[in-house]
Amino acid sequence: MKEISRVADGRARVVIERVSPQIDCGRFPIKRVVGETVVVEADVFADGHDHIICQVLYSREGDKEWRSSPMTTLGNDRWRGAFSVPKAGRYEYTIEGWIDRFSTWRDGLGKRIAAGQDVHIDLLVGARLIDDAVGRAKGDDAVLLRQGARRIREEKDMEIATSIALEEELFKAIQRYPERQFATRCQTPLAVVVDREKAGFSTWYEVFPRSCSSEAGSHGTLRACEVWLPYVASMGFDVVYLPPVHPIGHAFRKGKNNSVVGEPSDVGSPWAIGAQEGGHTSIHPELGTVEDFRHFVSQATEHGLEVALDIAFQCTPDHPYVKQHPEWFRKRPDGTIQYAENPPKKYNDIYPLDFESQDWQALWNELKNVFQFWIDQGVRIFRVDNPHTKAFSFWEWVIGEIKKELG
Repeated sequence: MKEISRVADGRARVVIERVSPQIDCGRFPIKRVVGETVVVEADVFADGHDHIICQVLYSREGDKEWRSSPMTTLGNDRWRGAFSVPKAGRYEYTIEGWIDRFSTWRDGLGKRIAAGQDVHIDLLVGARLIDDAVGRAKGDDAVLLRQGARRIREEKDMEIATSIALEEELFKAIQRYPERQFATRCQTPLAVVVDREKAGFSTWYEVFPRSCSSEAGSHGTLRACEVWLPYVASMGFDVVYLPPVHPIGHAFRKGKNNSVVGEPSDVGSPWAIGAQEGGHTSIHPELGTVEDFRHFVSQATEHGLEVALDIAFQCTPDHPYVKQHPEWFRKRPDGTIQYAENPPKKYNDIYPLDFESQDWQALWNELKNVFQFWIDQGVRIFRVDNPHTKAFSFWEWVIGEIKKELG
């Protein structure tokens, strides 16, 4: 006879299917915010007519043991359970199910009694199941179960013996110590990422710092923007959102009203990032300094506001990356760098980053460092410009890495 090869014990008869919620068969975690409840459903069934029990197992990253929450039947083999997520972080959850032998026996005993059958042997079967539970029980429950099994065996009056066997107190005690010898558990736990409340809902007010000037025609500053913070907070907003605050390129700078050619006096688009003064970790000189930015963040905090910053991973021809890392950009046959296009539109003031670059790992790390730089300045909320034009795998990696480092 050939040996039967199996991952799990073939005597585990419970089947668990169609677990929800999950995304792409569990590849990506679901998301919740602090204080919400994760409702889990699954098809859980077994062969025959035995009763089953199933539960949701869950744990927060770093916990040594699983916690459990019971599932209840919805009918048609569908079960539902739930658990709460009181803290931010990453949780895992799975489902476990097993045959409930005592409940199956107890239900059958009631039916046999109703049919007027001899239940002498059935009572002995029940007593043995109770004996098995004694080994798993503790304290007063162990005493209660041991006495229950003995009373069932020693009682000569079948009516009294069956009454003992069906005692609710005895049933509740044995249910607290289920037999999970052949339990089935989903092989790979699913994940849920729990963020703070603002990840689910917040109210944003956008401010263009260069427009925050007390004098018409003068370029605004971050310090001047602070005057507006009490007004923003008074309207009930809890996030003040800034477009890119970086140096703006001069090459092919666009003009007013989206004109292709700008005038010398035009200030350009904040999303045309990069100039001689720096790139994604620099502040536009006319707006102020990094110290001014940190001061703006602290003043916003005093008014109950958080600062959200726009992240636009794109470069002007003047961006330092163009000279320092030309390999991060795609070249055209004539040797020039490929500018952004949405045919027939041309955006020759923008160079897209090439996520197929041979130096992609260094590119990824540098972009992660951009996030980290602004996190170090006190920013925890980012609005990402055109995320769909960057590799999905990059976002999966960078978000995971940053969350891991933040803890």
